[in-house]
Amino acid sequence: MDPSKIKEKIGRFRILVIGRANAGKTTILQRVCNTRDNPVIYNGDGKKIDPTVLNASRERGLHDIENEMVFQSNPGFVFHDSRGFEAGGESEFNKVKAFIAARSKETKLRNQLHVIWFCIPMDEASRSFTEGERKFFSQCDTGSNSQSSVPVMLLFTKFDALYDVEFSQLREKGISWKDAKNLAPKYAEESFTNGPQLRFFSDVRWPPKCHVCLPNMDKDDADCGSLIERTAGTLDNDVLQQLFVSTQQTNLELCMKYAVEK
Repeated sequence: MDPSKIKEKIGRFRILVIGRANAGKTTILQRVCNTRDNPVIYNGDGKKIDPTVLNASRERGLHDIENEMVFQSNPGFVFHDSRGFEAGGESEFNKVKAFIAARSKETKLRNQLHVIWFCIPMDEASRSFTEGERKFFSQCDTGSNSQSSVPVMLLFTKFDALYDVEFSQLREKGISWKDAKNLAPKYAEESFTNGPQLRFFSDVRWPPKCHVCLPNMDKDDADCGSLIERTAGTLDNDVLQQLFVSTQQTNLELCMKYAVEK
């Protein structure tokens, strides 16, 4: 199907982003949409929400997962935000579970969730999983028995924090500053591959479809290409895959690749 006709029929590509506070979620979304601006927030009825009202609600601990975040630089993406489950809060977990279930039952593709990005920060204070995060992958079925199943991707954010760990260890072994700096990313990726984070997901009931490691997303030259490419590859629905590829604007090579394949 022609991408323009797909956009006309479905509209926007819809993503639920889950992650605890300071997981770097907004920074990643800004990278994906190629902007430094904050998103515009709309309520479930499509009405724009005044930022001052939104901030006041957040200060009172209120949060509505139905709200839609849209970046003006790329309005083809619509994001829903979950605050994550820092304290394993039953209320927030149930809201997310109900939201995913409701969207899975939507008959129109435009109203369904198309993918879930679950963000886990890898900085030192947050490297282990919270009870709520464990519960999500043990209890939250994202539509395995439905035609509108939602793929879950793990985004290991702030991955460069592991570079710092490996750099320090290499320096302690007498490796020069320059060599340690060059070797740290490779050593970090090897340690992570054999580490507890990925081992944990081999035993959960509802494992993610894939994972992506995202370092240095706060840098001006940050590259989210791996996230874009893995997301496209995760989508089983050809129509959604074409919608995603044509909506993203950061990876021109991907557009060409899928155009040739289709």
